[in-house]
Amino acid sequence: MFIACLLIAAFAAAADQLIKLVVVEKIAMYQTIELVPNILSLTQIRNTGAAWSIMEGQTWFLIALPVLIVALALAYIFLNRKEKKLPLFSLALVMGGGIGNLIDRIKLGEVVDYIKLDFIDFPIFNFADMCVVVGAILFCVCLAVFDESKKVDRNKESENSDDKVTDTKAQAHELNDGGNSQDENDGRAEV
Repeated sequence: MFIACLLIAAFAAAADQLIKLVVVEKIAMYQTIELVPNILSLTQIRNTGAAWSIMEGQTWFLIALPVLIVALALAYIFLNRKEKKLPLFSLALVMGGGIGNLIDRIKLGEVVDYIKLDFIDFPIFNFADMCVVVGAILFCVCLAVFDESKKVDRNKESENSDDKVTDTKAQAHELNDGGNSQDENDGRAEV
């Protein structure tokens, strides 16, 4: 699964870079191309910050942070490569998106954004951003769901071990009391 996750991350980063290449070549800066009227359009802008342009101009931090996140995601995927696949897949998406935007920051000092939702006042974003957000949300949901299922499994194991202890105690009690009870019963029957 580790290799598959690396391939997914590489595909996401490559797709992001390819889309950005086409956007830069075909759409002039700030030009808007309406795809779905009043819903979705493409507008090329550059962003030197993170989401909503926060931390604008903090290029070194915005390079260091994704490097750290990608390293942590790689470690998690490697250490859990034999576990459930969905959380690993979600981290591969996060890695791919992070690498896609990281390439822009290193190469251009800014990120190319182009997807604009016209029906809501929302920042313009790109494919890499979608990979990061979808992957992060999916990973959190996986952790919550799989953690709950582990709790249920642990509770069942605990109940089963309690039942085994109770059964063992009852059997031991029967063995200890069984002989005495029989003698008493035998004694009563003779009287």
